[in-house]
Amino acid sequence: MSPAELHADSIVIDGLIIAKWNRELFEDMRKGGLTAANCTVSVWEGFQATINNIVASQTLIRENSDLVIPVKTTADIRRAKALGKTGIIFGFQNAHAFEDQLGYIEIFKQLGVGVVQMCYNTQNLVGTGCYERDGGLSGFGREVVAEMNRVGIMCDLSHVGSKTSEEVILESKKPVCYSHCLPSGLKEHPRNKSDAELKFIADHGGFVGVTMFAPFLAKGIDSTIDDYAEAIEYTMNIVGEDAIGIGTDFTQGHGQDFFEMLTHDKGYARRLTSFGKIINPLGIRTVGEFPNLTETLLKRGHPERVVRKIMGENWVNVLKDVWGE
Repeated sequence: MSPAELHADSIVIDGLIIAKWNRELFEDMRKGGLTAANCTVSVWEGFQATINNIVASQTLIRENSDLVIPVKTTADIRRAKALGKTGIIFGFQNAHAFEDQLGYIEIFKQLGVGVVQMCYNTQNLVGTGCYERDGGLSGFGREVVAEMNRVGIMCDLSHVGSKTSEEVILESKKPVCYSHCLPSGLKEHPRNKSDAELKFIADHGGFVGVTMFAPFLAKGIDSTIDDYAEAIEYTMNIVGEDAIGIGTDFTQGHGQDFFEMLTHDKGYARRLTSFGKIINPLGIRTVGEFPNLTETLLKRGHPERVVRKIMGENWVNVLKDVWGE
């Protein structure tokens, strides 16, 4: 197959998109041949505000049903592929929306939430994020992990502190993930994961989605799609070809105010970090350029079988396990 044919034939999944929700994004997802994506509907919001986000998102999906469909099962992902549409998985980047109510977890699952990050950068009732002294998984956090396992929501550890991450990995009876991270072996950064951390999650049946967020790449805003491919290869050499996928962290459509919200604790309090200028790697600036990644991986010598795994098949397999299908 040619690169274009392979991309068109493959299931292509992005494990994390936090772009601006609108028809333009959905059109770009179709241009990029995206089969499904984990789309963030909650970061700092509590229960009610997150419900409001989901209501708005469901309305947008319904109004653009020619382009997208909601995803609650991996069968929905395959149906999206068959229909030539993009499946939308609701995801959280913080367990804050659970508040202190374990019962909310099943409610969100019923609304289509399939992936929840345990913490976003700082402390919450579950554990600690990567920009704060890490106290590990709380007692309540252990209950949250157990309930997420029971109802079938994947535990995400991308922005989570090292100790809390280790304890979630050990506590969970289902595979957990770093949905969008990079190796600190290529660049030291609080958001990047060490070789030991990558190996630990893979050794315990976990999964790694590799991001291309410029501040975490070695060459920053001067990075290209080949630099992103290098990060994928570096990670795959540690976790293996069955435990790796894509998690771009696309933020397209958002302005500076959005990044200000993300980089302050709870969206408004103390500053945690500053990203500076953000430009995605040359060759994959937008979701619509996703086919270039398939082509790049093939050009770098990866066989079609492995490229299919990286681009989406591995995500389907791990989600099927976690979602209890």
